[in-house]
Amino acid sequence: MTDHLIGLLLGAEDDWPRAFEEILRRVGPLEVDGTEHRITTERLTIEPFDLTDPVRTDLVIDRLAHWYYHPREWLKKAALVNGTYLLNSPFTFQSMEKHSAYCAMLRLGLKVPPTILVPYKNPVDNVRWAYTSERYNRPFDLDRLADRLGYPLYMKPFDGGGWRGVSRVDDRRGLHRSYDESGEMLMHLQATVDYEHFARALSIGPETMVMDFRPEQPMHNRYAVTHGFLSESAGHQTAAISRIVNAFFGWEFNSAEMLVTGDEVYPIDYANACPDVAVTSLHYYFPWAITALVRWSVFCLVTGRRGRIDLQTARYFEVADSDRSYDEKLAAYLELADAHFEAHRYREFCDEHLAHLPEQVHDWVTSADFDRLLRETVAATYPPHEQEQFLAHFRGLLGLWADEHAPV
Repeated sequence: MTDHLIGLLLGAEDDWPRAFEEILRRVGPLEVDGTEHRITTERLTIEPFDLTDPVRTDLVIDRLAHWYYHPREWLKKAALVNGTYLLNSPFTFQSMEKHSAYCAMLRLGLKVPPTILVPYKNPVDNVRWAYTSERYNRPFDLDRLADRLGYPLYMKPFDGGGWRGVSRVDDRRGLHRSYDESGEMLMHLQATVDYEHFARALSIGPETMVMDFRPEQPMHNRYAVTHGFLSESAGHQTAAISRIVNAFFGWEFNSAEMLVTGDEVYPIDYANACPDVAVTSLHYYFPWAITALVRWSVFCLVTGRRGRIDLQTARYFEVADSDRSYDEKLAAYLELADAHFEAHRYREFCDEHLAHLPEQVHDWVTSADFDRLLRETVAATYPPHEQEQFLAHFRGLLGLWADEHAPV
């Protein structure tokens, strides 16, 4: 018998961890190649650690390291010294923020809108700033840069993070207001495109869900339950780009945003170290997300998949530098991504060892236990006078999911 422990490194969230723990419990022991595997979870605490301390957890799902440095450094130690598998790896999320991701995907020939990085508006907090700025900072014409991109455009931090500091700029007045407000944030100016759909793709391992996203709506209403809202070609591209990005950087739990017009797909944001998986925002898509996270975690542990720090990006650049068409390059990138995620082996593993999981998930989502989780999450999220309204809203959406995914 082999025991595996999944560590959950959490912040304030409680809804999806409870769901994850319950669904994993329903997986039960798995008999694989003559060995019984038992998988349990533990919510990790933060405390001093010796760099040679043993680590009991075989895999960690991290939701803190993008902002909390102490657990970030523990994760690095666990991966380097103890071989712990990380979802996600702080090695690349720390260094490959939104700016690096734009650069890499431009190098691969993806259709990232024109983007310009501008210097800080305000001096950074460093005694060397005045000397460096006086000697080396070249004056620039912000209006001229914006005119080059065209209005409307977007100003957003180079490192992203939950729509922090993002503003739509419609004219010169708005441009200077947004730049003045950016302070010490380092900002991109990015052209926009006339688009028909804003697609958000959540990828977990080799699985991807492409959703009709409406960023102008309040959080509970941003993910529209709209099936087939993209053309076949655009739907394929959005799912492929999300997985290609993840495989390129070694990410395994990430969301990507793309603007879509007809069959044209323009990636605009794809570096999210802590993607949204709250039941009060994903609602209809919540059961899929938790199921995929459980499946991928179990697959990684039971098959002995090893984490990787070296990215081997040259393989992608060889394709980028070839004379293939855009569609041929995308297909070649996707082949590399599928190989990275062992997609074929993963599907076979799920079919053989986790075929019972969808029915178990449906059973739990339609249970009183899940409804209690939903009620408690709504109570913790919304003021008392709005709770009944939102409870009915989410019950309706999850009831739709349950009806459409009932076992046959």
